[in-house]
Order: sequence, then structure tokens, then C-alpha cells
Amino acid sequence: MRKLSSVLTPVLFVGSMLFVGTALVRADDDCQKRIINADHKLHEAIEHHGPESSQAQHWRHELAESRNYCYEHMHRWWDEDAHRWRTDRDWDDRDHDHPNH
Repeated sequence: MRKLSSVLTPVLFVGSMLFVGTALVRADDDCQKRIINADHKLHEAIEHHGPESSQAQHWRHELAESRNYCYEHMHRWWDEDAHRWRTDRDWDDRDHDHPNH
């Protein structure tokens, strides 16, 4: 019985690490998709309704909420414009108001 336990312990440990790793990848994907969607919707709202429209304000808020959620839960957020993860809470809630974005 002792031999079985010494074999099962590493197997269970590796299995649990795979499960945790999969959950982290899923959280990354969910955060990234949520931010990409809000970013895209904000660009569309600005293009179709103007930067100060209620639609743009709504999606600006959703983008900030998505970034904040990811940062609070994963200590990083997806920067869609730079196509990379960022680890500082350095986003500008009005960054899409500038013409170069």
C-alpha cells in the first residue's frame, strides 16, 4: 500500500497542476476576449456615433471594467492596440479619444 501511495502522489500532483494551468489559460482567454470585444465595440461606437456619444461612453465604461477585472484577478490586462499583456495598471480610460488610435 505504501508503494502505491508513493506512485500516486506525484501523479495526483501533476494532474492538479495541469488542471490549474488549464484554468489559468481559460481565464487569460476570457479576459482577452472580453477586452478585445469591448475595444472593438468602442471603436465602432466612436466611428458611427462620435467620441462623446452615449454608445461610446457605454463601451468606454465596459472596456475600463474589463481591463480592471483582468487586472484585479490576474494582475495583468490585454492591450489590444499593442497586442500584448501588460502588468501595470497604466491604461488611460480616454485612450481611444486620441486620433492616433
